[in-house]
Amino acid sequence: MERISWNQYFMAQSHLLSLRSTCTRLMVGATIVREKRIIAGGYNGSISGGSHCSEEGCFLVDNHCVRTIHAEINAIIQCAKFGVSTEDSEIYVTHFPCLNCCKAIIQAGIRKINYSADYKNHPFAEKLFSEAGVEVEQVELEEMILDTNNKEKLAFTAELLGKLEEKGLSDTELQEMRSKANTLYLQSL
Repeated sequence: MERISWNQYFMAQSHLLSLRSTCTRLMVGATIVREKRIIAGGYNGSISGGSHCSEEGCFLVDNHCVRTIHAEINAIIQCAKFGVSTEDSEIYVTHFPCLNCCKAIIQAGIRKINYSADYKNHPFAEKLFSEAGVEVEQVELEEMILDTNNKEKLAFTAELLGKLEEKGLSDTELQEMRSKANTLYLQSL
């Protein structure tokens, strides 16, 4: 069995953390890593003991929910709370950081941002990262690596499509099914 890359491992962790989010608008997870070791994780949600967006709805001010603490900030605060330095670490985030998180990341001494999905990427955030010498890399999560039976599923689906072709299924119908399979499996059959 082939091991997954460090980037995929830490990005998968961030996506897993995002499942704890109580935000109804966007679920975000963040993992802070130093020397290939996880030092903190966070997700966007309300303060400890506070009302959650999933329970009471978002509290919007200027089209931004002020009830939640962002995943990146939660991870950085976790380090501060437990006395763990973030200097020269890197962060894996499910979405491109907002301006406030960008500034906090820079101030925390985090030297690299790995993010999975573009999300309202602000040009000023990109400029600040560049000026601060913070490396930014998009690392999309290859979800198929999380499925330990993916090769068998791909082979089975390809076999089924082949048999349907032998039975005379129309080219249009076959193409539609291949397209659906490609979308589900995120790769060509």
